[in-house]
Amino acid sequence: MSSEFDAATVTAPSAPRVYDFLLGGKDHYECDRLAAEKVRAVLPHAGVVAQQNRSFMHRAAGFLAEQGVTQYLDIGTGIPTSPNLHEVVQAQQPGARVVYVDNDQVVMRHAEALMQSTTEQGYVTCLEADLRDPHTILGVLRSRGDLDFREPIGLSLNAVLHFLPDADDPHGIVRTLMEALTESSWLTISHVTPDLAPKDVDAAVKYYRAAGIPAKARTRTEMARFFTGLAMAEPGITLVHRWRPQQPVPVPAATAGAAGAEDVRDEWVSCYGAVARKPAGYGS
Repeated sequence: MSSEFDAATVTAPSAPRVYDFLLGGKDHYECDRLAAEKVRAVLPHAGVVAQQNRSFMHRAAGFLAEQGVTQYLDIGTGIPTSPNLHEVVQAQQPGARVVYVDNDQVVMRHAEALMQSTTEQGYVTCLEADLRDPHTILGVLRSRGDLDFREPIGLSLNAVLHFLPDADDPHGIVRTLMEALTESSWLTISHVTPDLAPKDVDAAVKYYRAAGIPAKARTRTEMARFFTGLAMAEPGITLVHRWRPQQPVPVPAATAGAAGAEDVRDEWVSCYGAVARKPAGYGS
């Protein structure tokens, strides 16, 4: 990978770069490749998980664009991989505004270079910040005026919360973010689960932790807690490849990513996904 970061000095793997390798990308280092191969040794279908999660993001973003959402906050962005969220939503909502947030410097350098609006009316920007500090994220966004908090926002937390241990209070973080958004805003989450293949998923989680990457797979019950007080869109919490598999994605099929739901087994995916709307009276 080419960037201002010297590959010889990058010796610790990072979650987004490992994910990039599993997606078949090229923006990672040797330490990330080695880490990904070790994950695949204990979780053979790790690449399927990554691909199906990406496909879920495309469908969920397309669904929100259909609902008329024109503002998006994507935290835990990861290495840009086309089609990105803004490409999906701006194909349906040309004036959509999208803010990408990540705390990985390599991710941010690539995002700043590659994440650009696909329409003249649209707006795309990046913010280097940490999900564990939601108040700072919200404060910076308000001060910069990137998003209008008086209007609905689609908050995307895809494949990021499973890198927050319980000690970081991920449920409290999600609640803080959703409380800051207006009524009729939306929450999208995908999250690895131990429910279907506990031995393999647990082994992968242990390896991530040993590599210095915090990780925590969560059950369906734990996933449901993120959506307390929200109005769930059908089909509710389900495996990502089974969430609205027929939902159209307004991007070229050749770049749309993963195989269809009929081509994979549930235990290979082991990742829940859900989308929900903030109703009036949330948190009261």
